[in-house]
Amino acid sequence: MTSPAHEPVPDIHKTVLLNAPIQKVWNAVSTSEGIAAWFMPNNFEPQLGFEFTIQSPYGTQTCRVEELDPPNRLVFTWGDEWILSFNLVERDGQTEFTLTHSGWGEAEAVIAQTGMKHGMVRDRMNQGWEQIVNERLRKHVEE
Repeated sequence: MTSPAHEPVPDIHKTVLLNAPIQKVWNAVSTSEGIAAWFMPNNFEPQLGFEFTIQSPYGTQTCRVEELDPPNRLVFTWGDEWILSFNLVERDGQTEFTLTHSGWGEAEAVIAQTGMKHGMVRDRMNQGWEQIVNERLRKHVEE
């Protein structure tokens, strides 16, 4: 039987219904200026395969655009292990936004970019994403 320490850490999922049209939300999550306004400073460009950096609490992180399907889906790598996916669905003039943060390893394994264990970092980031998506992104696109 596998112990919980050797099981992969589950993905983080945050879904919110934003009172904003899909194109406004897309602009907020797929432009450098938009991402900086609610997430982190960056030099993102919406081009498949584009490598960019974000300035995170863990230092400068290299990212790469893996999927780009305007205005519905953006996927990019974050550092050596993580993958962020932004999915947008139009819902009667509003936008359902789902963030998925995947690429976690075993709970007790150490993440190279942070020096901390996956389980600990995932718990912190789960709380952080809650505030970032439900407060910062919401405020950015609804005001």
